[in-house]
Amino acid sequence: MSEEKEKKGFFSRLVQGLTKTRDNIVSGIDSIFSGFSSIDEDFYEEIEEILIMGDLGVHATTEIIENLKVKVKEQHIKEPARCRELLISSIREQMDVGETAYQFENETSVVLVIGVNGVGKTTSVGKLAGKLKDQGKKVVLAAADTFRAAAGEQLSEWAGRAGVEMIGGQEGADPASVIYDAVAAAKARKADVLLCDTAGRLHNKKNLMEELKKIHRILEKEYPEAFRETLVVLDGTTGQNALAQAKQFSEVADISGIILTKMDGTAKGGIAVAIQSELGIPVKYIGVGETIEDLQKFDSEQFVNALFSGNEKTGEEEQEPEE
Repeated sequence: MSEEKEKKGFFSRLVQGLTKTRDNIVSGIDSIFSGFSSIDEDFYEEIEEILIMGDLGVHATTEIIENLKVKVKEQHIKEPARCRELLISSIREQMDVGETAYQFENETSVVLVIGVNGVGKTTSVGKLAGKLKDQGKKVVLAAADTFRAAAGEQLSEWAGRAGVEMIGGQEGADPASVIYDAVAAAKARKADVLLCDTAGRLHNKKNLMEELKKIHRILEKEYPEAFRETLVVLDGTTGQNALAQAKQFSEVADISGIILTKMDGTAKGGIAVAIQSELGIPVKYIGVGETIEDLQKFDSEQFVNALFSGNEKTGEEEQEPEE
């Protein structure tokens, strides 16, 4: 029951967190629905402009508009106001990447988390450790971001808070050797998940690439049976810049998912749609605040409901039957 309660609490924080994005996108769209008397090219162009300004990205926006046009035609809709629900469902479809995999939770796994400084990477690793521990998983943390001063200390604090063991944390140590030690510890303690905070120096991609290659070699040799997951942490407030970062990271690593942070402070929440659509990489977690509960699995239905709530549709009713 507590998980249901936590989800409810998160939903209301998400509704609140998406206020700036909602003001940016939804109020503009609603004024188009009430301002136009017929559905024509100008009507579609206005919607397109608002979606692009809301950082949904050109690719996703084009797909959404095309999808909307098809539905309007099929259902013989003439009044702009009736397009609202269709637009919402088109956005939802754009975000749905099928059954988003959290396979690593059910297997012995290694989760590498990468991201540039300042996006909330170390904090996300700490929160994820806490969530997994709450699910009854045995977690070992590897502090392999040895490049940034204080990353180890920060992670150590989170490890204490989450009640999990941490390996490494010495500034300047070789990240690969930290992973090597952490693998030994994870195997000795029969850990379910080895969660690794790794560096994210995009300004020197060659170094980052070499470092990740080295880490993967160690994992292949020392821990071949472990399921591998690579998550990249992006700051939701940076909009299109986050998308550019995701692209760059996908050039150096095999990214399996995204953690989007700081969604409570952004007018660019549409970036969640853009990333899924442009890169085909699912957003797996979304953060709307400071506490462990503020990082939750991403749910496109919940996200779109929260984005469009505050109008006639809150989404609360639809959240009830879930899980």
